[in-house]
Amino acid sequence: MIPIKKIRLRKLNMALINPFTTSFGTFNDKQFYIIEAEDEQGHVGYGESVAFTSPWYNEETVETNRHIIKDFLIPALQNTTIKHPADVGELFKPFRRNLMAKAAVEGAIWDLFAKQQNIPLSAALGGQMRTIDVGVSIGIKPSIEDLVNTVRKSVEQGYKRIKIKIKPGWDITPLSRVREEFPDIDMMADANSAYTLDQIDTLKQLDDLNLTMIEQPLAHDDIIDHATLQKAINTPVCLDESIHSLEDTRKAIELGSCRIINIKIGRVGGLTEAKRIHDYCMEQGIDVWCGGMLEAGVGRAHNIALTTLPNFTLPGDTAASSLYWHQDIISPEVTVQNGVIHVPTKPGIGFDIDVLALEKFTVEQEEFSLQT
Repeated sequence: MIPIKKIRLRKLNMALINPFTTSFGTFNDKQFYIIEAEDEQGHVGYGESVAFTSPWYNEETVETNRHIIKDFLIPALQNTTIKHPADVGELFKPFRRNLMAKAAVEGAIWDLFAKQQNIPLSAALGGQMRTIDVGVSIGIKPSIEDLVNTVRKSVEQGYKRIKIKIKPGWDITPLSRVREEFPDIDMMADANSAYTLDQIDTLKQLDDLNLTMIEQPLAHDDIIDHATLQKAINTPVCLDESIHSLEDTRKAIELGSCRIINIKIGRVGGLTEAKRIHDYCMEQGIDVWCGGMLEAGVGRAHNIALTTLPNFTLPGDTAASSLYWHQDIISPEVTVQNGVIHVPTKPGIGFDIDVLALEKFTVEQEEFSLQT
């Protein structure tokens, strides 16, 4: 049993150290929700929503997350007995999509469950790795020189994989320059759905750059054209936005749409579905890695726990807190040493919440009782 006394919904606003630019927008700060699930004994589990303020990654936004969590998901939890966090997904099944909202609430319950069991979240998920390899994601820069300098700094910091955002007009030339400067680094390109098959000749040029993968080059909801592209290029295609479930994963693999899958907890609806996708990919011989959504400390901690599962064979996006935030909401903050994060061993997410920082960044909060 996972008794839950109340849930607190906090809206935070945190400024990024540097603007982060992708093919679909530039971010200077991030608004998001922290969900706190508390039991009678005072254990508190934390989850983090990863939706943005506008629906440019998927259809969800910060405000739609609030609506769904407050008006549907929390009421579904009231006077309900939850035996295991895996039950949460079934409980939320009547509500279509809204996977980031569901993941945020489920994540808080997973953390609470692990704390009630007095075990790390990684162990609750079945993870065994004590360290995880991590890479860094670099947004679109004002100039190629800025990009090269940012890559150089990341390499010097020891990150084990460099991911570079691309879009039409900012692709082959900047990537070629980085490869020229750094012939041996593990490098990948992330297109965030910016291309079509009409640009296949451009995408074929990636084969000359020895990339680990190209992530989501075509439409955000496509697996058919990606199969055509994967047959035409040697560079492994990695699917991101197209994968929302185990069923999507099965279809993409059967079609030959990709050779790698990026698992994002928020995008697939929570840790339970993320683990199911991981397990299936391991059976099929498909490598997976954990993508990032500019998370604050709670979301990063959940990513770390997930990445301890054995088929996370490629470095993920869970870089150090200090790369993005002036101050994080966990203590200690996530740190990276020579491209490695040491997995915390304390119960739950493994990090303490910096209560003063949490209060400092909170702009709204609501509390809901789950017991009558």
